Amino acid sequence: MQTLESLRKKKQSAEDLYTIVKTTKTLAAMNIRHYEKAVESVSVYYRTVEMGLQVILQRGPIEILERLPAKDKGACILIFGSDQGLCGGFNDQIVAHALEDMYEHEITHEHRFVMCVGSRARALLEEQGHPVVETFSVPGSLSAITEIGHRIVTTINEWESKGNINKVILFYNKLISSASYKPQTRHLLPLDHTWFQTITRKEWPSRTIPTFTMNRNNLFSALVHQYIFVSLYQAFLESMASENASRLLSMQTAERNIEERIEELQALYRHQHQNSITSELLDIVSGFEALQSSPDGANEQKHSHL
Repeated sequence: MQTLESLRKKKQSAEDLYTIVKTTKTLAAMNIRHYEKAVESVSVYYRTVEMGLQVILQRGPIEILERLPAKDKGACILIFGSDQGLCGGFNDQIVAHALEDMYEHEITHEHRFVMCVGSRARALLEEQGHPVVETFSVPGSLSAITEIGHRIVTTINEWESKGNINKVILFYNKLISSASYKPQTRHLLPLDHTWFQTITRKEWPSRTIPTFTMNRNNLFSALVHQYIFVSLYQAFLESMASENASRLLSMQTAERNIEERIEELQALYRHQHQNSITSELLDIVSGFEALQSSPDGANEQKHSHL
């Protein structure tokens, strides 16, 4: 049977853990909103880049788009995971989604160059026999995304210039609501002709379409580079918001479990405390009855009456 002191310590430990969980849950909720606002801002920039491409494409076909990519080159696979724990099945879901997608599209080991954002996603991949070429840490702030994003783009450019890849596919979790997210696949390269056709057909928001004096192909290339970078930036934000949503869900579950455990310990403590009091009272009563039944006890009672 547990002592009152051990129950008191367990209850105190559960209450301390409950405080930590509540704090973590609050921070996760704040981070979700923080990244949601960043996604909204990036969406505006993304739309600006899209409008710039629309202006160029309305002038006619682009030579770069007419080139067909070689079919025998590999694919750069970029998977967005996490570096920290307490986020439930966040990493498991995105890794499983990426592997399933690669299997469906027959992207074999020999034709894939895998990059991971986050050490936990890398560990899961390597445990299942899928080697990872590059790993990048999860940014700790919005400003850090820019630096890591540039490093990723530089690595992609190196692989492309060496003729190793002609595809870039992003796998990341996208925030659906503050309490849910869903794995996403985004084909970054080669450029999607259907998307460009959709852009071209869009109605311009004003009466006058802007003009430009820069070389058309150079301007197109510059905007495509911006499109690639902002797409990576957006994937970072969506993934980090989703990670916090997963952490929030985990903390909500942990909070309920700890509350139940505290109530259980509290009830057990009260029961044990009551048993202790009852046991002490029984000892007193038993001692008194033993005293009464003994000859010395009877003599003492007689003297007390006299």
